[in-house]
Amino acid sequence: MSFSRLQHVIGVNVIGTMLSAREAVLRMLTKRGGAGGVIVNISSVASRLGSANTYVDYSASKGAVNTFTIGLAQQVAAEGIRVNAVLPGIIDTEIHTSGGVADRISKLGPTLPMGRAGTAQEVANAIMWLLSEQASYVSGALLEVSGLVKIKHCLSTIPH
Repeated sequence: MSFSRLQHVIGVNVIGTMLSAREAVLRMLTKRGGAGGVIVNISSVASRLGSANTYVDYSASKGAVNTFTIGLAQQVAAEGIRVNAVLPGIIDTEIHTSGGVADRISKLGPTLPMGRAGTAQEVANAIMWLLSEQASYVSGALLEVSGLVKIKHCLSTIPH
């Protein structure tokens, strides 16, 4: 993989997440007149799978998002700011086609324990829960929305 690809993936997924969180925290800090709040970062189950032979750079960047989420949650908790991340698994979106694997969902979905890929709405529902008062004691969490991804099976069926 090229240096420019690595720069792009790390720039968008890691630096973009950190800069967005920085701006949110600055507005949420109680000592600066804010009322606290909630940040939900978007990671991926790929962060724990590694995505060997396909998207290892993406997986590494999402691992960095996980670490950042946990650290920032600890850092801003006293300011009434909760920080969590959602880790989607195989989700039926256009990202697979744009990444050059148009049939990925039709191949992998049926192999998952739930027998299907997830939907963007299911990911959004998890995010909405983390943003809600129902999750008021949840911070530093990495919430998987993956339909119980079978690690070895998924990795062995991803085209290289």
